[in-house]
Amino acid sequence: MGASSSTANPSPEAHEQREQETLASATLALPLLRAAFTRTSSSSAGAGALPDALAPPRGASFLRPPGSPPPPPHFHGLLAGLGPAVASLFSAGGAAALEGDAGWVPFLRGFNRCCARVSASRSLALLHRVYANACAAAGAPCGVQFQPGDEGGDEEGKVVGELAPEEIAAFLWMCWVMAWSGSAPRDSGDGGNKSEPVVVLLPDVTHLVLSALVSAGAVADDDGIWGWEISRGGKGLKVQEFTSWVISTASGIGNCLSRYVQGRFRSLVADPTEESSVSTVDTAFDTSDVFLLTRGRAWAIALSLRNKLSEKFLSASVIGMDTEDLLYRSSVHGKGLSRFWSGVEGYKGPMLILLSASSKGGVENVDSDRRWVIGVLTEEGFESKDMFYGSSGFLCAAHPIFRMLPPSGKEKNFVYSHLHPQIRVYEANPKPVGLAFGGTVGNERIFLDEDFSKVVARHHAVDKTYQHGSLIPNQGYLPVEASVLEVEVWGLGGEATRRQQDVYKKRENIFSEQRRKVDLKTFGNWEDSPEKMMMDMMADPNRVRREDR
Repeated sequence: MGASSSTANPSPEAHEQREQETLASATLALPLLRAAFTRTSSSSAGAGALPDALAPPRGASFLRPPGSPPPPPHFHGLLAGLGPAVASLFSAGGAAALEGDAGWVPFLRGFNRCCARVSASRSLALLHRVYANACAAAGAPCGVQFQPGDEGGDEEGKVVGELAPEEIAAFLWMCWVMAWSGSAPRDSGDGGNKSEPVVVLLPDVTHLVLSALVSAGAVADDDGIWGWEISRGGKGLKVQEFTSWVISTASGIGNCLSRYVQGRFRSLVADPTEESSVSTVDTAFDTSDVFLLTRGRAWAIALSLRNKLSEKFLSASVIGMDTEDLLYRSSVHGKGLSRFWSGVEGYKGPMLILLSASSKGGVENVDSDRRWVIGVLTEEGFESKDMFYGSSGFLCAAHPIFRMLPPSGKEKNFVYSHLHPQIRVYEANPKPVGLAFGGTVGNERIFLDEDFSKVVARHHAVDKTYQHGSLIPNQGYLPVEASVLEVEVWGLGGEATRRQQDVYKKRENIFSEQRRKVDLKTFGNWEDSPEKMMMDMMADPNRVRREDR
C-alpha cells in the first residue's frame, strides 16, 4: 500500500518536471532539448555556454541596404548582447542554477517561458525585455521600462516607456536578425575551420516604422509621408501603441523569440558535417534588392500573414526570392495584358502582383521620390472572365508606407481579368479589358488597363471585398490615376505548381502547332474541286455537262 501510495502521489518536484516536459514536448522534441541542456550545463562547458548557444552566428557583418538609413552605432553591440539577454530568461539565479541534473527543470521552465504558446501581448513583453537587456549590455539608450504587476501574478510585469523612431528601427532589425539566424549556420570552432565572414545587408524597414507611427498618429497620413526618413527623429510611440500596431499589422513579430530559441538549439545539436554543407548555401545568396519585391517588403508581408505563405516570404526576406518564381516582369517581358497573360497562364497557385506607379503621371516625376508601390496577393490562378471571381486575397500598400488589407468577408470580388475574346461580336455594353481587384465592374478599387500604361486607384468606399484603408498616401475620395512604371508577378506555389504550368504550356504549344499546319490532302484533287467546276462554268456556261454517277 505504501508503494502504491507513493506512486499515486508523486513529489511536487516530479509533478512539476512532468508538466514542464509535457509542455516543452509540444514545441520541440525532448531528446533534442536534453541534448541541448547537456551541452550547455556540463561543468566542462563553462558558465557562458548557454549565452553562447543562444547568440547569433558569429562572423556576420550587418550593413545597411543601398538608399536606406544606416543602423545605429550601437547596433552590433546590441547583437553581441542578444545571447546573454535571451539566456537571462531561462534562470533568474544565473547560469549556476542550470548546472547538473537539478538544472533540468529550470532549463525547461525557461524554454517554456520563451517558446510555449502564450498571448501575443505576453510574447511581445518578453521580446521587449530581451531588447532592453541587450541595450543595457551595449550601453545603448532604451525607452522600454518594466513595472511590477499590480498583483504580482505576471512575472514579466507591465511594459511602459516610449520608443523613438530610431529605436523602433533597431528593434525591428534585431527581430530580423533573429529570423536570419534560423537559416544561418552556427559557427563551428571545434574543428578549427573558421568560416569566411558573411556580409549581410539589413532590409529596409522604413515602411514598417512609418506604418507604426502613422497608426498611432505620431506622423500625419498626408503629403508629409513622402520622403520621410528615420534619421529625422521626431515624436515616438508609447510601448502600448507599438504593441497594438504589432498585433494588428505585424503579428509575426511575436513569434520571433520562440523561433529563434528553437533554431539556436537545433543548430547546437546538429551534425557539423550537415551544417557545413548548409553554410555554403547560406553565405552565397544574393542580397541585392533589384526587384520590386525587396527583402524588406517580403519580410513585412511575412509578418502580416498567418498562413503557410508566411514561411515563403520569410525565406525570401532572408535569402531572396528564387528568380524561377518570377512569372512576369514588364521591363523584361514587355508591357501589356497579352505579355502578362503569357507568363501567368496555366499557373494554378497563389501569386503576388506588385505594381509601381507615379501618381502625377509623368516621367519627370519619377526622380522626385513620389513613386508608390502596391501589391495584390491572390490565392489562385488567373482566368479570362468578364466578371469578378476568386475565393480569397489581400491588398497591400508596400511603399512608402506598409499596410495589409485582408478580406472583409462581405463580397468576393477579388480578381477581374478580362482579355479580348478571340471571336469578337457586337456588344452594346462591352466590359472593360484589363486587370482589376475589388469594387465592381466599372467602379473597381484597382484597375490596370490593357496596355499596362495607366492604373486607377479608388477610395475604399467603392469596395466591400477588401478591408478599408488607403493604398496611397493622401489618397482622398477621388480616383487617383497614375502612370505605371513596373509590374511584377511572383508565383508562390512552389516547384510542383511550376511543373504543372510547364506541362500546360507544352500542351498548348502542341495544339497551336497543329492548328497552324494545313494538310493539303484534305482538299482533294484539283479536277474534283468545286473551284475548278466554278471556273469551267464561268468559261462556258452553256456547255452541257454530264453528271458522273
